Formats: sequence, structure tokens, C-alpha cells
Amino acid sequence: MTKKMVKGVLKTWKEDRGFGFIKPEDGGKDIFIHISALKGTSRRPITGDIIYYQIAKDNHGKYKAVNAQIEGVSVTEETAANDLDGGSPKKWLIAISIGVIIAIVAILMAYN
Repeated sequence: MTKKMVKGVLKTWKEDRGFGFIKPEDGGKDIFIHISALKGTSRRPITGDIIYYQIAKDNHGKYKAVNAQIEGVSVTEETAANDLDGGSPKKWLIAISIGVIIAIVAILMAYN
């Protein structure tokens, strides 16, 4: 992965699937971008947004955008954890643990 930030315009965005393509400012090939590359943005991307990103290769050798930011859109850690990634792993772990405890208590009460 390169550390250089590249600038481009979000050419297409499929909101229902969470991905799109960026047209690089330098006129190269379009770059795939997934919503996970935009961790921490305060809103979802829309077609026409200016995107700053780094380039990496995926598992199939294709280029993709990573560590991306939308020009003029704030970045917050709370947004990244809750909106883009489905919540923090700790919250999921707590919720599952409580569910397991409730199930165990219910089973123990049924046998007493």
C-alpha cells in the first residue's frame, strides 16, 4: 500500500451494496471503494463527492481505495464504530453475553 493520498471524484455509488467507483484526478482507471474504506465519516458518500484515498491491492490483485476521506466531511470515531461497522465489538460481546446468561438462568429455573 502506498502512503500517498490520491484525489478523485466518486463516479458511482451503490448505497444498497455499500460500494462504488472513484474516477482518479490523474485520469487513470476507476478505483473500487467499499464503505469500510470510509471509517469515521459523519455521512455516507454520494456521487460527485471529492474523495481522498490511498491505494492498495485486494486479495485478487485488483486495486482498491483504503483510508479514504470525503472532502469537507468531518471524521468522528463514534460514527466509525456505530454507523459504518455496525457497532463496536465490545457492545456485541456484551449483548451476546447477556443473552447467554438469560438463557442459562431460564434453563436452571425450568429444572428447579
